[in-house]
Order: sequence, then structure tokens, then C-alpha cells
Amino acid sequence: MRPLLPAVLATILAAPAFATDGVLDVVAPFEIKGADPSTSGAIFIKMELAETLVNADPDGRLVPGLATEWTVSEDGLEWIFRLRQAVSFHDGTPMTAAAVAGALNHARAKPGLLDTAPITAIEPAGEDLRITLSEPFAPLPAFLSEYRGLIYAPAAYDAAGNATQVIGTGPYRLTALQEPLRLEAERFDGYWGEAAHIPQVTYQAVGRAETRALLAESGDADYVFTLDPASVARLAMVDGIEVMSVPTPRSLLIKVNAGHPALSEPDARRALSLAIDRDGLAQAILRYPTGADQLLPPSVADWHVDGLPPLAHDPQAARDLLAGLGWTPGPDGILMRDGQRFSLVLTTYPDRPELPLSAAVLQQMLAQIGVELTIDSTNSSEIPVRHGDGSLDLALLARNFALVPDPIGTILTDYATGGDWGAMGWNHEGFASLIRDLASGKGGQTERDQAMAILQDELPVIPVAWYQQTAAVSTGVTGAVLDPFERSIGLSRMDWAE
Repeated sequence: MRPLLPAVLATILAAPAFATDGVLDVVAPFEIKGADPSTSGAIFIKMELAETLVNADPDGRLVPGLATEWTVSEDGLEWIFRLRQAVSFHDGTPMTAAAVAGALNHARAKPGLLDTAPITAIEPAGEDLRITLSEPFAPLPAFLSEYRGLIYAPAAYDAAGNATQVIGTGPYRLTALQEPLRLEAERFDGYWGEAAHIPQVTYQAVGRAETRALLAESGDADYVFTLDPASVARLAMVDGIEVMSVPTPRSLLIKVNAGHPALSEPDARRALSLAIDRDGLAQAILRYPTGADQLLPPSVADWHVDGLPPLAHDPQAARDLLAGLGWTPGPDGILMRDGQRFSLVLTTYPDRPELPLSAAVLQQMLAQIGVELTIDSTNSSEIPVRHGDGSLDLALLARNFALVPDPIGTILTDYATGGDWGAMGWNHEGFASLIRDLASGKGGQTERDQAMAILQDELPVIPVAWYQQTAAVSTGVTGAVLDPFERSIGLSRMDWAE
């Protein structure tokens, strides 16, 4: 067994020890919440235990997965997916059209992207799969690339349609699942494609960023992703480690309850935005060169609008906007209106170590314009819960717009249909109409630009920074990758360096 650092051992004492030499160990902050793709599919797709019908390359282009090709009828209401032949699940059963239809129908019955698509039926069509829609929906293939659409064997599901086992088709087969912290897997010799190089792999969920960095530094983990900025700087100077970084379509956002009495006026949300020194926060906390001046970064070319007036930093303009809304400083400098303090709770979560640090900086920035912020760092699941019961004021979160390669999927669910990670208490029929048309295949760049301009003006969420994903990889490993769309780490292509 590899020797573990005492600090690491103390932190993960309740978890099983890391695997012996010859086993590739992957470490990340994300806990395994169950076998179902709807809860932990993002982990299972990275660990290549299961696969989707459609894949995406590093540029976001859709490429074949378990489906080799797909076509759509002239009216846009019927899609046919040609399924890959001679594919076996890890339990030895064949991947049939009926099995694929069953897995996708189970996925559609749960909250996610598929349940937002206008699907009326998913069923076999001979050896192919037919998906019937009630209205045209251009991003359907992209939706089928999302991790909640992983294809499991029929035996993986219980009578209620919930997956109780991970029985996929990937190059690795699960051998042990110890929720919430660990899984072990071995090479699946019956895989339809190129066999994995390394026979055994593990995944360990380690919440503390410092501990993850120590595991990389000590050699007790071979691939560690989601590093905190301080660790990136330190590990870059450590022999035997390569630090990798890639821009991702993920944004650091402040989610706003636009139904809150203090936040219902667009000028109030604009004032909060003007209080934020994005470049200063990005450079000091995130170690990124610049902050976000609109929702999506330039790497998402179709949805980043050149020429859109950028979000600025101007505290005095923020104070002027709030004064125009009737807010006046109280004895301690906090703004008052109608006897109420401008006091808000900012909910965030420590799974991503930069979030609590960024929250503390935002607290100071908003205090400079007279807004009192209390930080509640809790479980990420509290954000949708508090959205649902109306108790959320603000939330600081990292939103992934690459859940599907086309951001329309995330934008549609977050801003046009009331998703619980996007807009709250905000409705804009003009925006919703634009997004619905784009989803149905109508419109193009002009309509995308118009939609983004509405979000920039109304600010139902306030962009703060654009993300870079980071990883520390042992130089004893070759073939590791960082995928901008956060689907792959190159696991089956990794090998031990000679």
C-alpha cells in the first residue's frame, strides 16, 4: 500500500485506503450520491463506466457514441438513432433498442434535461431507436449527450425505475461502490471499442482542497481535479506533477431572487452588479486574468456577444441607482427603505473551494454600497431547495453551461422554464419566446444576441467570472486530458509512463 501523509489519513480516516501500486487513483471533490445517473452520472461518465448515445469532442461538436448516426424527419417531429451493434452491458446482456429506450424513459421520468424536451415517445424501431416529439426540438441529440442520459442495462433498475446498480457499457466495469466517497473499477474485457490500458482504477471524493493537493503532491493520487488557486501555484513547482488548465463554459454567478422586495427592480440588480470588481476578484481569488463581463465566455462563440456593453465596476453609480429607488444610509451605513434594512443572505457551498472565498470578497464589495450580506456556506442542494420554497435571497454558484454541448439546453431550463439553478422570480416573455424559437430550430445568431442582451440588461443572474478547470496529473501517467465540456479525463487512454 502507498504511504499516506498523516494529514491526508486524518482527513479521510473513515474512507478506505487508496489502492495498491498499479492502480490509477482519481480524486475530485464530488461525492457519489447514488447509482442513478440523475444523482452521480457526471462521475460515472468521467470514470467511463457508462456511455451516452451521443458524445461531444473538445470543441463541442457532436460525435457518435452508442448511436453511430441520427436523422430527423422533415417536420422535425421524429428522430431515428442508429444504434451501435454488438455492444454488451457489463452484466453480459446485449444492448438492444428496447434496453436503450427503457434507460432513456427512466431518465425522462426524473428531473433533468430530458424531461424538459417535448418528447412524446421513446421506443424501439427495429434495431434502431425512435424518439417522437410534440414540436420540433433541434438540440435533442445534444440533450442525449448529457450524463443523466447514460445507458444502463435493464437489470440496473428497480421496479420504480431508479438505478440501484451501475451496469453500463463503458471500458471500465464497477467492482465496488462505497457511497458517498469511493468507487473501484476494472477494465471491461467485453468492451465494444478500444480496450483501456490500465486494468484497475479508483475514484475518491475528497472535499477539502488542501487534502486533494496533498494527495497529488505525495503521489497518493494520479489525477486530481478541481484545485484551489493556491494549490495550483504550489503544485506547478512540484517535480513529478503536471498542472493542466483549460477554459470551460462554466460561469461563476450570483443567482438573484428577483421576487425579493429589495431585488425586484432591475436597477437594484444593476446596482449589485456595479458594486463588483470582477477583475480584482478574478485575479486575487481565482488567479484568472479577468472577470466576466457577460454571461458566457468568448470560447462559447455562438452565445458570447461581441459589442455587448460590458458589465462594469462603478460603486458610485451603484449608490446613485439605489438612492433613486428610495434607499438611504442608516446610522451604521447600511441602506434603509420603509424601515427595512438592505440585508440579504448569500447561500453558497464549499464543494468548490473558491466559492466561500469569493463570497467573502463580495460581502466586502457590497458593504461599500450599503448592502449587508450574510454568508451561508452549506450543501449545494440547499440552493434548489430554497429556490423551491422561496426562501433564497442570493446564491453564489458555478453554473455549467456545457451540460450539453449547445448551451441552449441549460439556458432553456434555467431561464425559459423556471429551472431551479437559474432565474428566480423573473419572467420575460420576449426572452422566453426567443429561446423557445431557437430550441425549435428557428432563428440564428441575431436571436441569440438579442436573448443575451436581455439577460445583460435585466440581470436575473449576475455574472462574476468565467471558469478554468484545473488538474494535477502525475508525470508517471500519459494520455490524461482536460475536457472543456467536463465529460472526459482520458481515463481509458491513460497508461503508465515508461
